[in-house]
Order: sequence, then C-alpha cells, then structure tokens
Amino acid sequence: MRAVESGALPIDDTFVDFMETCVQCRGCEPACPSGVQFGALMEGTRAALASSKRITPWWQRLAFRVLSRHRLLLVGSSVLAVAQRMRLVPKRLGLASLPIRRPAPVTATGNDVWLFTGCVMDAWQRETHANTAKLITAVGETYAIPSAGGGCCGALHVHAGLDDETRQLAAGVMASMPGDAPIVVNSAGCGAAMKDYGHLLGNPDAAAFSARVIDVNEYLAERVDRLPTMAGSRSTVIVQDPCHLRHVQRVVDPVRALLGHVASVVELDDDGLCCGAGGAYSALQPELAGQIRKRKVDSITRATTRSDASLLASANPGCSMHLTAVLGDDLTVRHPVDIVADALDL
Repeated sequence: MRAVESGALPIDDTFVDFMETCVQCRGCEPACPSGVQFGALMEGTRAALASSKRITPWWQRLAFRVLSRHRLLLVGSSVLAVAQRMRLVPKRLGLASLPIRRPAPVTATGNDVWLFTGCVMDAWQRETHANTAKLITAVGETYAIPSAGGGCCGALHVHAGLDDETRQLAAGVMASMPGDAPIVVNSAGCGAAMKDYGHLLGNPDAAAFSARVIDVNEYLAERVDRLPTMAGSRSTVIVQDPCHLRHVQRVVDPVRALLGHVASVVELDDDGLCCGAGGAYSALQPELAGQIRKRKVDSITRATTRSDASLLASANPGCSMHLTAVLGDDLTVRHPVDIVADALDL
C-alpha cells in the first residue's frame, strides 16, 4: 500500500485483488509487534480505490443506499425472506433464513442510555433489541431510541471504501442521539464503526460521541450483579468472538462475565479465528468466505465434541447468520443478550 501510494508500484489487477479479498478481520493488529493500524490503512486504501471506481461497482453502491432507508430495508428484507422460502435465493450466498415478520419495535422508557437499533440488526434480529431492552430494564435503568436519521452507522460503507457516504451516515447517527448519555450497541460491527467516528470525522464532537459508545456486553457486565439470579439449571454455551468485538473493540472478558451469570462457557481453540462473514464479504466473496468459515466450523465442532453445548453465542448479526447457514439444527446460534434474557425468563 505504501509503495502504491508513493508511485513505486502500479495500481494493477493484482493489487486491487489483494485489497478486495482481504476480509478485514483485523486479526493482524493484536498480533503485530509494531502495532501497525492495518484496519485504518485498508480503509484509506479502499476509499482511494473506490473514489477512482476501481472497486465497489454501481450495483454495490445502490445496495448500500438501501441501508439508510429503513422502511425500504424492512420491506426488502421481508421480500427476500419470502424468496428464500420459495428457494429463489442462491445457497452460495450463505444466508441464514430471514424473518418474514418481526416483533414490534422497542419503545423508549427514559433517558439513562441510548439503545442503538441500526439497520440490518433491526430488520433481521429485532428480537435481540427486545431482549437488550429487557436487560437494561432489569439492571434498573431506562433507555431512549434514536430519532430519524440514525438508522445506519455506515460500517459496511467503510468496508466498501465509500468515504463520503460513511461521513454522511455518521453525522446522521450523531445527530439522532444528542446529549452525553451512554450509547449501548448490540452489534459488534456497528459498535466498532461508531467508536471510530472520532478518527473518521476528525473533530472534537465526533471524538466525544465515540467515547459514549459502549458494547452491550460491556454495559451489562459492569452491572451483572444487578441482574436477577437464575433459578433453573445452567446451560453450556460455546463462545464465538466476532472479529470487530475481539480485535477492534477488544471486548473479550465482558462477554464471558455476562454469559457466566447464567451458563458454563466453553472456549474455542482457534484464538479468535475469523468466521468469514466480514460484513458483506460473505456475499461478495462467497468462495473465500466459505473456506474461512469451514475452519471456524471445524473449531466449533471440536468444542461441541468435548462438551454438551447446544448453544453458540455470537454478538454480531453477520457472524451469527453466516454460521447458522451451515450449522443448521446441530447448534443454535444466538446473541449473548438473547441467551441471558431467556435464561432469566425475562
């Protein structure tokens, strides 16, 4: 990337291929002894390539625009779910079964914290929002819901190099949640993107906003002693760390602390290996995503063999759906929040 920027190497097909086929798991960052911020370098390079139309063709850009139009996204998701039932969606995309119908949206109860609902998360996993709301209430706090304009955080746009669009979405999200209350986020990818607004926009307001963002596992782990005591038997849960939670946000222990309140936790033996979802990566690079996922599934299978686990916890919608598509009935994949809320009979 440095050689291309300086002009020592050309922007040829090989270079573009390397930039497009990186899953951006950021696993290289905690492993690098020099602390190279590879994610920021990738994002800058992809933004330069996208601005020169070398990557992210028009149809991808059009698809990403839907994410900021929430009603259209909800309708489109339901249509896609019906198409799945009719077997019109190619299996190579690796999509788990989408909901045709979804629960009612969560409604605000106060202003102790903001509950960020987002775009895809609200369209495909609204149950997790409902359970997040129940757990916020269970620890004795209230929550507000973002106003219009705060529907998409721009995480997928960052991956695609759409810099201008990302900045516009970030500004909308910031405006939708004013004040200084913490912002609870239950999607690992969204949380990582929002915690980076200070770097993205480069101004004090954005930095202050980013400092307010907290992953739901962090938030609840700090208040786990306020949660009700579980009356029934403890289940056994395998933990899969989404890359943007483990490598970017560095939120590892809070997930275990929260799940440990209701379950026995089983670790994978792959030290945080990526599952291959990578935002839209599984749809854009299905063959590579499938190869990466197979290694993850092999690790999950080994964990299942040495335990009696029937649940896999994953705190990111892309990861959970990417894994559900191949795990099927063998192992149920759920967000940690859903597992805890069910165990506490909320």
